[in-house]
Amino acid sequence: MLGLCLIVSGNSFQYDEIKRRIRKLKKLEIQIRFDSIGLERKPNKSDLVWDEFFDLHEVSTGRARYTIHSLSAMNKEEYRSVIDEFFLHVYYRFYKENGIDNINIYNPDILSQLDLPIDAGYKEIKKKFRELAMKYHPDTGGDASKFIRLIENYRRLIDKGK
Repeated sequence: MLGLCLIVSGNSFQYDEIKRRIRKLKKLEIQIRFDSIGLERKPNKSDLVWDEFFDLHEVSTGRARYTIHSLSAMNKEEYRSVIDEFFLHVYYRFYKENGIDNINIYNPDILSQLDLPIDAGYKEIKKKFRELAMKYHPDTGGDASKFIRLIENYRRLIDKGK
């Protein structure tokens, strides 16, 4: 690798430095989700949130949300937002996998489909649902399939994916 310099929040970093930091997140996810509950097996690639979020190859595989190139182009706030979103997904999965359902975390994938922030609360979800219900309701000229999908997603959010 040529050691290309990138700008992140005014500081000069190399791809290698960004890769090193992002790879640490993978280790942290494994510690949080698998080592803390004493699993002897190594997680499959499909088990990790990290693999859904990050692609550190020079040529993107197209499976992840963020590539090394998109991460290198981010400013400090954008980068921090990505990391926050990543950890929210990690802890959401951890809680769900371990039957911890008395927390106020909603499915981040559904929240993003509804154009809501990942830390949205019940009131925000309800407000957005009503807004979209009026838009997609068949009686007001909306798309019935989108309306049905909206209701299903709303129920999954409110029931916290049970």
